[in-house]
Amino acid sequence: MILVVGDLVDDIGVRPLGTVNPASDTVSEIRMTAGGSAANVAAWLGHLGADVRFVGRCGADGVDRHRAALEAYGVDARISGDPELPTATIVLTLDDEADRTMYVDRAANTMLTAADVPADAWDDVTWLHLTGYSFFDDGVRPVVQELVAEAKRRDIGVSIDPSSLGFLEAAGRDTVVGWLADADLVFPNDDEQGFLVLEDDRVVLTRGGAGAAFRGHEVPALPTDVVDTTGAGDAFCAGFLADWTRTGDVESALLSGSRSAAGCVAVRGARPVA
Repeated sequence: MILVVGDLVDDIGVRPLGTVNPASDTVSEIRMTAGGSAANVAAWLGHLGADVRFVGRCGADGVDRHRAALEAYGVDARISGDPELPTATIVLTLDDEADRTMYVDRAANTMLTAADVPADAWDDVTWLHLTGYSFFDDGVRPVVQELVAEAKRRDIGVSIDPSSLGFLEAAGRDTVVGWLADADLVFPNDDEQGFLVLEDDRVVLTRGGAGAAFRGHEVPALPTDVVDTTGAGDAFCAGFLADWTRTGDVESALLSGSRSAAGCVAVRGARPVA
Protein backbone atom coordinates (compact mmCIF):
# COMPACT_ATOMS: atom_id res chain seq x y z
CA MET A 1 0.00 0.00 0.00
CA ILE A 2 1.29 3.45 -0.97
CA LEU A 3 0.20 6.27 1.34
CA VAL A 4 -0.03 9.72 -0.28
CA VAL A 5 -0.62 12.75 1.94
CA GLY A 6 -1.05 16.32 0.79
CA ASP A 7 -2.90 18.80 -1.35
CA LEU A 8 -6.40 18.49 -2.74
CA VAL A 9 -7.46 21.24 -5.15
CA ASP A 10 -10.11 22.42 -7.58
CA ASP A 11 -8.22 23.32 -10.76
CA ILE A 12 -9.72 25.94 -13.05
CA GLY A 13 -7.93 25.67 -16.38
CA VAL A 14 -8.14 28.60 -18.80
CA ARG A 15 -7.05 28.12 -22.43
CA PRO A 16 -7.44 31.25 -24.59
CA LEU A 17 -8.88 30.42 -28.01
CA GLY A 18 -7.44 33.51 -29.66
CA THR A 19 -5.39 36.59 -28.99
CA VAL A 20 -5.53 37.67 -25.36
CA ASN A 21 -7.16 41.10 -25.04
CA PRO A 22 -5.81 42.83 -21.90
CA ALA A 23 -8.44 44.73 -19.89
CA SER A 24 -11.18 43.27 -22.12
CA ASP A 25 -12.77 39.93 -23.09
CA THR A 26 -10.93 36.90 -24.48
CA VAL A 27 -12.86 33.89 -25.76
CA SER A 28 -11.52 30.88 -23.89
CA GLU A 29 -12.08 27.25 -23.02
CA ILE A 30 -12.48 27.03 -19.22
CA ARG A 31 -12.76 23.77 -17.32
CA MET A 32 -12.85 22.95 -13.60
CA THR A 33 -11.27 19.62 -12.76
CA ALA A 34 -10.13 17.88 -9.58
CA GLY A 35 -6.46 18.44 -8.83
CA GLY A 36 -3.81 18.92 -6.19
CA SER A 37 -0.35 17.44 -6.68
CA ALA A 38 -0.64 14.74 -4.02
CA ALA A 39 -4.21 13.83 -4.96
CA ASN A 40 -3.19 13.62 -8.62
CA VAL A 41 -0.42 11.16 -7.75
CA ALA A 42 -2.92 9.05 -5.82
CA ALA A 43 -5.38 9.10 -8.73
CA TRP A 44 -2.73 7.96 -11.21
CA LEU A 45 -1.51 5.25 -8.82
CA GLY A 46 -5.04 3.92 -8.49
CA HIS A 47 -5.56 4.11 -12.24
CA LEU A 48 -2.40 2.03 -12.70
CA GLY A 49 -3.66 -0.65 -10.33
CA ALA A 50 -1.51 0.14 -7.31
CA ASP A 51 -2.92 -0.17 -3.79
CA VAL A 52 -3.08 3.45 -2.68
CA ARG A 53 -4.49 5.47 0.19
CA PHE A 54 -4.83 9.26 0.10
CA VAL A 55 -5.13 11.60 3.09
CA GLY A 56 -5.98 15.25 2.61
CA ARG A 57 -8.29 18.11 3.52
CA CYS A 58 -10.79 20.24 1.62
CA GLY A 59 -13.78 22.47 2.30
CA ALA A 60 -16.60 20.66 4.12
CA ASP A 61 -18.90 20.99 1.11
CA GLY A 62 -16.34 19.30 -1.16
CA VAL A 63 -15.63 16.14 0.81
CA ASP A 64 -18.14 13.83 -0.88
CA ARG A 65 -17.27 15.12 -4.35
CA HIS A 66 -13.52 14.73 -3.94
CA ARG A 67 -13.79 11.38 -2.18
CA ALA A 68 -15.95 10.03 -5.00
CA ALA A 69 -13.54 11.38 -7.64
CA LEU A 70 -10.62 9.50 -6.07
CA GLU A 71 -12.58 6.36 -5.28
CA ALA A 72 -13.44 6.16 -8.99
CA TYR A 73 -9.75 5.34 -9.54
CA GLY A 74 -9.68 2.76 -6.75
CA VAL A 75 -8.11 5.08 -4.15
CA ASP A 76 -8.85 4.60 -0.44
CA ALA A 77 -9.59 8.30 0.13
CA ARG A 78 -9.47 9.67 3.69
CA ILE A 79 -10.60 13.28 3.29
CA SER A 80 -11.34 15.67 6.17
CA GLY A 81 -13.71 18.61 5.73
CA ASP A 82 -12.72 22.05 6.97
CA PRO A 83 -15.69 23.84 8.58
CA GLU A 84 -14.38 27.32 7.78
CA LEU A 85 -12.02 27.37 4.80
CA PRO A 86 -13.07 26.38 1.26
CA THR A 87 -11.41 23.80 -0.92
CA ALA A 88 -8.12 25.01 -2.34
CA THR A 89 -8.33 26.52 -5.82
CA ILE A 90 -5.77 26.99 -8.57
CA VAL A 91 -6.41 29.02 -11.71
CA LEU A 92 -4.16 27.77 -14.52
CA THR A 93 -3.66 29.70 -17.74
CA LEU A 94 -2.36 27.66 -20.67
CA ASP A 95 -0.07 29.19 -23.30
CA ASP A 96 0.42 28.18 -26.94
CA GLU A 97 2.81 25.37 -25.89
CA ALA A 98 0.21 24.01 -23.41
CA ASP A 99 2.42 25.08 -20.51
CA ARG A 100 0.76 26.74 -17.56
CA THR A 101 0.99 29.65 -15.15
CA MET A 102 -0.73 29.01 -11.81
CA TYR A 103 -2.51 31.30 -9.35
CA VAL A 104 -2.86 29.46 -6.05
CA ASP A 105 -5.19 29.72 -3.06
CA ARG A 106 -4.24 26.84 -0.72
CA ALA A 107 -7.25 27.42 1.58
CA ALA A 108 -8.19 24.20 3.46
CA ASN A 109 -4.85 22.56 2.61
CA THR A 110 -3.21 24.89 5.12
CA MET A 111 -5.18 23.33 7.97
CA LEU A 112 -4.04 19.71 7.60
CA THR A 113 -3.24 18.35 11.07
CA ALA A 114 -1.93 15.16 12.61
CA ALA A 115 -5.53 14.26 13.50
CA ASP A 116 -6.28 14.01 9.76
CA VAL A 117 -3.82 11.09 9.57
CA PRO A 118 -5.13 8.55 12.09
CA ALA A 119 -3.16 5.48 13.13
CA ASP A 120 -5.08 3.18 10.79
CA ALA A 121 -3.98 5.26 7.79
CA TRP A 122 -0.68 3.38 8.17
CA ASP A 123 -2.27 -0.07 7.89
CA ASP A 124 -0.38 -2.20 5.32
CA VAL A 125 1.60 0.82 4.09
CA THR A 126 4.99 0.10 2.49
CA TRP A 127 5.69 3.52 0.94
CA LEU A 128 4.92 7.18 1.75
CA HIS A 129 4.76 9.91 -0.90
CA LEU A 130 4.68 13.64 -0.12
CA THR A 131 4.98 16.85 -2.12
CA GLY A 132 6.91 20.03 -1.46
CA TYR A 133 3.72 22.07 -1.08
CA SER A 134 3.16 20.56 2.37
CA PHE A 135 6.71 21.48 3.44
CA PHE A 136 6.39 25.08 2.21
CA ASP A 137 3.43 25.68 4.53
CA ASP A 138 4.59 26.64 8.04
CA GLY A 139 1.55 25.05 9.69
CA VAL A 140 1.59 21.80 7.75
CA ARG A 141 5.37 21.23 7.72
CA PRO A 142 5.56 19.77 11.24
CA VAL A 143 2.80 17.31 10.31
CA VAL A 144 4.58 15.93 7.27
CA GLN A 145 7.96 15.95 8.97
CA GLU A 146 6.48 13.70 11.65
CA LEU A 147 5.03 11.48 8.90
CA VAL A 148 8.53 11.07 7.47
CA ALA A 149 9.87 10.25 10.92
CA GLU A 150 7.09 7.69 11.46
CA ALA A 151 7.81 6.12 8.08
CA LYS A 152 11.47 5.77 9.03
CA ARG A 153 10.47 4.14 12.34
CA ARG A 154 8.34 1.67 10.40
CA ASP A 155 11.05 1.02 7.77
CA ILE A 156 8.77 2.45 5.07
CA GLY A 157 10.19 4.07 1.93
CA VAL A 158 9.67 7.81 1.43
CA SER A 159 9.52 9.90 -1.74
CA ILE A 160 9.14 13.67 -2.06
CA ASP A 161 8.41 15.79 -5.13
CA PRO A 162 9.95 19.26 -4.54
CA SER A 163 7.03 20.69 -6.54
CA SER A 164 7.68 24.40 -7.16
CA LEU A 165 10.84 26.32 -8.06
CA GLY A 166 9.40 29.62 -6.85
CA PHE A 167 8.62 28.19 -3.41
CA LEU A 168 12.01 26.42 -3.28
CA GLU A 169 13.81 29.68 -3.93
CA ALA A 170 11.77 31.45 -1.27
CA ALA A 171 12.61 28.78 1.32
CA GLY A 172 16.33 28.63 0.43
CA ARG A 173 18.44 25.72 -0.80
CA ASP A 174 19.92 24.62 2.53
CA THR A 175 16.53 24.58 4.20
CA VAL A 176 14.95 22.51 1.44
CA VAL A 177 17.86 20.06 1.32
CA GLY A 178 17.28 19.53 5.05
CA TRP A 179 13.62 18.74 4.41
CA LEU A 180 14.64 16.14 1.81
CA ALA A 181 17.35 14.49 3.92
CA ASP A 182 15.34 11.40 4.90
CA ALA A 183 13.68 10.82 1.52
CA ASP A 184 14.62 7.64 -0.32
CA LEU A 185 13.61 9.18 -3.65
CA VAL A 186 13.34 12.82 -4.77
CA PHE A 187 11.57 13.85 -7.99
CA PRO A 188 12.87 17.27 -9.14
CA ASN A 189 12.50 18.64 -12.64
CA ASP A 190 15.44 20.27 -14.43
CA ASP A 191 14.80 23.73 -12.96
CA GLU A 192 14.38 22.41 -9.42
CA GLN A 193 17.50 20.26 -9.68
CA GLY A 194 19.41 23.25 -11.06
CA PHE A 195 18.57 25.06 -7.83
CA LEU A 196 18.96 22.14 -5.40
CA VAL A 197 22.02 20.48 -7.02
CA LEU A 198 21.35 17.15 -5.33
CA GLU A 199 24.25 14.78 -5.91
CA ASP A 200 23.12 11.31 -4.90
CA ASP A 201 21.34 8.28 -6.32
CA ARG A 202 17.97 9.29 -4.84
CA VAL A 203 17.31 11.77 -7.63
CA VAL A 204 14.74 10.80 -10.26
CA LEU A 205 15.15 13.70 -12.69
CA THR A 206 12.22 14.68 -14.91
CA ARG A 207 13.05 16.70 -18.02
CA GLY A 208 9.72 17.32 -19.68
CA GLY A 209 10.05 16.74 -23.40
CA ALA A 210 13.63 15.52 -22.89
CA GLY A 211 12.54 12.49 -20.86
CA ALA A 212 13.75 11.35 -17.44
CA ALA A 213 16.85 9.93 -15.77
CA PHE A 214 17.73 7.88 -12.68
CA ARG A 215 20.96 6.24 -11.54
CA GLY A 216 22.67 6.56 -14.90
CA HIS A 217 19.68 5.37 -16.93
CA GLU A 218 17.71 7.63 -19.25
CA VAL A 219 14.43 7.28 -21.11
CA PRO A 220 13.01 9.67 -23.72
CA ALA A 221 9.63 11.31 -23.45
CA LEU A 222 7.12 9.27 -25.41
CA PRO A 223 5.71 11.00 -28.52
CA THR A 224 2.22 12.40 -28.03
CA ASP A 225 0.09 15.39 -28.92
CA VAL A 226 0.53 17.78 -25.99
CA VAL A 227 -2.77 19.34 -24.92
CA ASP A 228 -2.12 20.33 -21.28
CA THR A 229 1.05 19.84 -19.21
CA THR A 230 -0.81 20.21 -15.89
CA GLY A 231 -0.05 17.22 -13.66
CA ALA A 232 2.56 15.66 -15.94
CA GLY A 233 5.08 15.46 -13.10
CA ASP A 234 2.47 13.94 -10.79
CA ALA A 235 1.62 11.32 -13.40
CA PHE A 236 5.31 10.52 -13.85
CA CYS A 237 5.80 10.10 -10.09
CA ALA A 238 2.84 7.74 -9.92
CA GLY A 239 3.95 5.68 -12.89
CA PHE A 240 7.46 5.41 -11.50
CA LEU A 241 6.35 4.50 -7.97
CA ALA A 242 3.74 1.99 -9.13
CA ASP A 243 6.51 0.05 -10.86
CA TRP A 244 9.44 0.79 -8.51
CA THR A 245 7.63 -0.37 -5.37
CA ARG A 246 6.76 -3.60 -7.15
CA THR A 247 9.92 -4.43 -9.15
CA GLY A 248 12.77 -2.17 -7.99
CA ASP A 249 13.88 -2.06 -11.64
CA VAL A 250 15.28 1.31 -12.76
CA GLU A 251 14.50 1.18 -16.48
CA SER A 252 11.08 -0.39 -16.01
CA ALA A 253 10.11 2.30 -13.48
CA LEU A 254 11.36 5.11 -15.73
CA LEU A 255 9.38 3.75 -18.68
CA SER A 256 6.28 3.40 -16.53
CA GLY A 257 6.64 7.02 -15.43
CA SER A 258 7.17 8.17 -18.99
CA ARG A 259 4.04 6.35 -20.18
CA SER A 260 1.92 7.93 -17.47
CA ALA A 261 3.26 11.42 -18.20
CA ALA A 262 2.53 10.97 -21.91
CA GLY A 263 -1.02 9.93 -21.10
CA CYS A 264 -1.46 12.96 -18.86
CA VAL A 265 -0.30 15.67 -21.27
CA ALA A 266 -2.52 14.31 -24.04
CA VAL A 267 -5.72 15.39 -22.24
CA ARG A 268 -7.07 18.40 -20.35
CA GLY A 269 -6.65 18.24 -16.59
CA ALA A 270 -4.22 16.45 -14.28
CA ARG A 271 -6.05 13.16 -13.71
CA PRO A 272 -6.40 10.02 -15.86
CA VAL A 273 -9.32 9.75 -18.23
CA ALA A 274 -11.66 7.17 -16.72
